[in-house]
Amino acid sequence: MEGSVRSDTEAMDDALKSKIVVRCAKAAFLLSALKSSPNRYVNSTTEDQHEEVELMRREIGELKMELARERLKNRRIKLCGLMEVVLEVAVVLCVSTFFLMLSRAQSR
Repeated sequence: MEGSVRSDTEAMDDALKSKIVVRCAKAAFLLSALKSSPNRYVNSTTEDQHEEVELMRREIGELKMELARERLKNRRIKLCGLMEVVLEVAVVLCVSTFFLMLSRAQSR
């Protein structure tokens, strides 16, 4: 059971990593387009250029916020996994202590 939980978690981590990679690539593409925008829009009006630049900046900002949320979510998932392991160890220690005390009480 524990192996399947780990593989599910690893699969979820891989899926999140691939989403993050896609978002980073999209942000890099938008940044590159933003840097080359004066060369790309020679015939368009300056107002259109400013609107396009603002739209790209907003989209880049949204992607950065989404990336930060995903990273926070990953940290929380890892913390929950760590807490689960700590609780499992505590339960095992409590149960083993209980059985040890029970066996000592019966031997008296």
